[in-house]
Amino acid sequence: MRLFLKSSVLAVPLVSLSLFINTNALADESPAAVPLYTESELIALINKNTHLQRVKADDCQLVQDIEARANKMALPSYQFLYGDMLAYNVCVERNVELGVYYMRKAAEQGLAAALEQLGRYYDTGRLVQQDKAMAITYLREASSQGNLKAQLRLVKLFNNGYGSPRDFEDAYRWLFNSMVADKATHKKIERALSKLAQKMPDSVVARARLPI
Repeated sequence: MRLFLKSSVLAVPLVSLSLFINTNALADESPAAVPLYTESELIALINKNTHLQRVKADDCQLVQDIEARANKMALPSYQFLYGDMLAYNVCVERNVELGVYYMRKAAEQGLAAALEQLGRYYDTGRLVQQDKAMAITYLREASSQGNLKAQLRLVKLFNNGYGSPRDFEDAYRWLFNSMVADKATHKKIERALSKLAQKMPDSVVARARLPI
């Protein structure tokens, strides 16, 4: 009986020691640091519309860095990202007004994705009051930078009777000279350009079809 008790007494400290070692080993393990996105990497994420998913996938670890680059450094890609985070309640408390403010700041610096998004929002009335004239203003700037989504929406607005005929030639030229591999999108472009061409003199259409 004494041997059994002695064995039990010895066993307890060994188990406790094992737990102590394992607990301290876990405590020493810190979560891997998430690297901040480069400008080119962030713009690529924005163009693929995966920027918010990336922030969530990184467990919201970069919120303070993102805010600092949007607010203090005024980097347009980070302004756009932070604006979307605020507008859609991603890792921060939702604030639509502040979110649109940062989107506008990015657009003012010429970020095509921000220009296109604001143009789309004014076209559809999302987050802002619907305003076709403002939509065309933003979409025209994004289209001039080669943003295909903006070009398609701009031509659609013109085909639906909005905007000035003075802008038809530029809109036609930008969309006509776009490079598209997807066949369905290519057909969509053909239909949009064909409809817009009906609103323009043949000489203007011919001029718009010249290489940029």
